Amino acid sequence: MKGITDIFFDLDHTLWDFDKNSELTFETIFDKHKIELPLKEFIEVYLPINRKYWKLFREGKIEQQNLRFQRLSEVFEVLKFQTSDQMINDLSQAYIDYLPNHNHLFPDAFEVLNYLQNRYKLHIITNGFYDVQHKKLGNSKLSPYFKTVTTSEDAGVKKPNKIIFEYALDLAKTHNANSIMIGDNLEADVEGAKASGMEAIFFGKDSSYKGLQVQNLNELKKIF
Repeated sequence: MKGITDIFFDLDHTLWDFDKNSELTFETIFDKHKIELPLKEFIEVYLPINRKYWKLFREGKIEQQNLRFQRLSEVFEVLKFQTSDQMINDLSQAYIDYLPNHNHLFPDAFEVLNYLQNRYKLHIITNGFYDVQHKKLGNSKLSPYFKTVTTSEDAGVKKPNKIIFEYALDLAKTHNANSIMIGDNLEADVEGAKASGMEAIFFGKDSSYKGLQVQNLNELKKIF
């Protein structure tokens, strides 16, 4: 793309396959803590509830610790599974501990990053927690591809707040006019980036969105 020197990626749901890794993590910790629930049924309930709480977290309506506890508490309530607050806290912590150990990426992630890194400077902007996101990047062998990593904990605000994008641009020593954001969330990644003056590519499918969008990472090679 003309004038672009720096590409910023979201991590979860864009490069790192959050849903698959999350399911494997729950399989591990349910076995460890003897939670007798059908995993498929649990995941079907968990995914939309998790998205709901992350939206509240992005909007500053819930704190990190409450997010971790309440999403599990609500799932167990919906499934009518009786457990204690202590067990929910234990599972919540175990989930954070084990999640970075599973590192499935979306198809063609390494191929595309290898292609792009020879032409552009690559960066990460993520709303995830600092320790967890850096472990994911390290364990999945993604770290070497990225010049900078900006988390919401670093910036003090979450996407789509334009401050996190400005923070990331400053850290990368680049300008919004030379930068583009790629992410799976229209509000957090695309609208947030555009509000800060950056270009953006939506990683997903939405017929109502008229801007640039791709449904798999390999399509990026045609754009760049």
